[in-house]
Amino acid sequence: MTTTYQNQKRLLVAVDCIIFGFDNEELKLLLIKRNFEPEKGKWSLMGGFLQEEETSAEAANRVLHSLTGLQDVYMEQVRTFSHPERDPVERTISIAYYALINIEDHNQELSKKHSAEWFSLSNAPQLIFDHGDMVTTAINLLRYKTSVQPIGFELLPEKFTMRQLQKLYEAILDQELDKRNFVKKINQLDVLTKLEEKDMTSSKKGSYLYQFDKEKYASESRGDFSLNI
Repeated sequence: MTTTYQNQKRLLVAVDCIIFGFDNEELKLLLIKRNFEPEKGKWSLMGGFLQEEETSAEAANRVLHSLTGLQDVYMEQVRTFSHPERDPVERTISIAYYALINIEDHNQELSKKHSAEWFSLSNAPQLIFDHGDMVTTAINLLRYKTSVQPIGFELLPEKFTMRQLQKLYEAILDQELDKRNFVKKINQLDVLTKLEEKDMTSSKKGSYLYQFDKEKYASESRGDFSLNI
């Protein structure tokens, strides 16, 4: 080890996961009740420390899997949070990631083990440290991303109605959308496959089900994907 490295103080590096889910009505956030000091018993994001052999993305996937049982989940880095006093115990830098999952897919027993609960964004409790800032930053990034990429479909079941899709975008954007304009815009994007199946729970007539066509999206140039409604 060189003299330059020897003279530097070592810092802890953590990852924190902002886990978003959708229940067909609201955008929700998965939080855990912290079981150790400081701030024991308060609500927190799920996180952990970066191990020597891991990248930050690998650490975030490990944390996510331990809480939800899911793998190969859409995940994206939000940014690094590095205020010197963000953790009162020791100087810790945190790299935040947000993940998008279908609520029905996650392992409820694992969540229960970690005292985790889903909260609507409008009714989320106060979080420890700077976790509230992480959530706000992640939501803003998610809103931008859903307007330029079809990542919102990660929050839906494989088959969904147009109403479910509209409710999802309304939940993410936190605003009501005109139904006719929304459907027109979605159809123009040409990324959905309309199925012969119907969801008969919404009305006697039923609503057609759709699927996101990943191959069609991947096979075409999508620089024009824009959902500015």
